[in-house]
Amino acid sequence: MRAFPVVLPSGARFWTVLDEDLAVVPVADGFLRQVWFGRDGAELTTKSYAHSIALFLRWCARTGRSWQEGAGQLGLFMTWLAHAGPAASGAGTPSPGGVLAGPGAAPARGARRVNGVLTAVRGMVVHAVAAGQAPGHLVTLLYEVAGDRDLPEAARGEDGRMGWRMRARHRLHEPETAVDRASDEEIVALLKACLSARDRLIVLLMARAGLRRGELCGLRRSDVHLLADSRLLGCEVARAHLHVVRREGNPNGAWAKSRRQRAVPLDFLVVQAFDTYELERMGVPEAAASDFVFVNLFRGVIGAPVRPDAVGDLLAAASRRAGLAPAVTAHQLRHAFGSNAADAGCGIDVVADLLGHASVSSSKVYLHPDPGRLRAAVDMVPSPREQRGGKR
Repeated sequence: MRAFPVVLPSGARFWTVLDEDLAVVPVADGFLRQVWFGRDGAELTTKSYAHSIALFLRWCARTGRSWQEGAGQLGLFMTWLAHAGPAASGAGTPSPGGVLAGPGAAPARGARRVNGVLTAVRGMVVHAVAAGQAPGHLVTLLYEVAGDRDLPEAARGEDGRMGWRMRARHRLHEPETAVDRASDEEIVALLKACLSARDRLIVLLMARAGLRRGELCGLRRSDVHLLADSRLLGCEVARAHLHVVRREGNPNGAWAKSRRQRAVPLDFLVVQAFDTYELERMGVPEAAASDFVFVNLFRGVIGAPVRPDAVGDLLAAASRRAGLAPAVTAHQLRHAFGSNAADAGCGIDVVADLLGHASVSSSKVYLHPDPGRLRAAVDMVPSPREQRGGKR
């Protein structure tokens, strides 16, 4: 079993699962088509689901189970996921399903990865039951009925009566691993280590506008409005800004994660960086025909749009030149933007809108207050003596 991309006549792609004879697996393909066509899911979502489902079907085949039997024994599958490395779980490895892990052996997959695989498998099974491809009792093996007493008060019903919800039976505890923000000093060091105006603009758009790599590489020149008044262009947003638009079929594989289009304000530094980059780009004739903002100017196919993975390579190389270890990542730059906006007094709702989050709760992980601000907050708390008016 292996995941495989399907290219549509429009150029858009989604992923499916093939068996050993390179035939489409119907139960997996039906679910993945529903994710793509029915739910308007992203290509990367179908890719992740396809790889996860391929792992599950591979385990079923190598342990002599049908996928319906495997759905009822996800506990065993979780153990296999945790300890079956590439030698046991790889697509081209005809090894048996049994795995022996010695004492102290590191897990092959972490809790987050295992939970992600289980999410895809549960989705496939529930879709198969709804489509009449599997018996209905499989759903009760995957989910248990749970009350809402463990939910926050705001998430419960207003009438005070007990509410019920479906809760997954199989799930590992995921330890909290916060991603640090890039410090202002690290961002300045990165900018100094950049070798071109294009690279400096890329760093600034992540650190001072909070763009994701896919959003950055998917930007078109028509999305960028740097005038003080863009109403003549048919845009009512005031001052310099850019629009993040989700588009399908970008040749560089870039994808805006958020379905909702948003306008991101740009400050003077970013506008100035745009001007400098435009002068640099004008010196490369092959770049003139492309509507993409960021194109190859120095290597590769000149004039072709920059791929998202090239942004990671850019940051890694700039970090090495700047002497930053470990290297600063695109996610840390995005965290820096969200944290700096919160430190400046923006509410969590404003931060969520700037970052393109549909839910305010999604923005909480991006907020890392500056240590100096934490110290200032503690120093502002009056002492017990000051609270008593200085009396003993």
